[in-house]
This record gives sequence, C-alpha cells and structure tokens, in this order.
Amino acid sequence: MNKKPKKKINQQLPQGWDEERVKRVLAHYETQTEAEALAEDEAPFEDPTKATIEVPRELVPKIRRLIAQHHVH
Repeated sequence: MNKKPKKKINQQLPQGWDEERVKRVLAHYETQTEAEALAEDEAPFEDPTKATIEVPRELVPKIRRLIAQHHVH
C-alpha cells in the first residue's frame, strides 16, 4: 500500500484559544456519556428566564440588534 503523508492543516483558532484549550474541549466531549450529553443539550431549555423560539433566518440580524439594545438599557 502506498499511503500519502497526512497534510498538516493550518487552522487559525478563535481569539483566546490555544492548542491546550482545544484539547480540553475535545477531551470533555469525547469522554462524555450519552446521558451527560443529553443533559448538557437540554439545560438551556430549562432556564425559566429565557425562551426559545423559531424565527425565519432573515430576521436573525434584526433580533440580535434588538437583544443588544435591550442589554444596553
């Protein structure tokens, strides 16, 4: 078999992230049980001070601006 060497992908990380942080996040999700993952996914929907709604995608920028204005006041 003739295997090609893997190319190193030169990805830029978000500001404030480094390789160690990426490794910690990967380890968290790779070792998480299915029950833990489900609980983590559902937690935001259990906050009684927040609401989750479905809106047309084209409205998202306007909604974000409204939310930003709300937090300023």
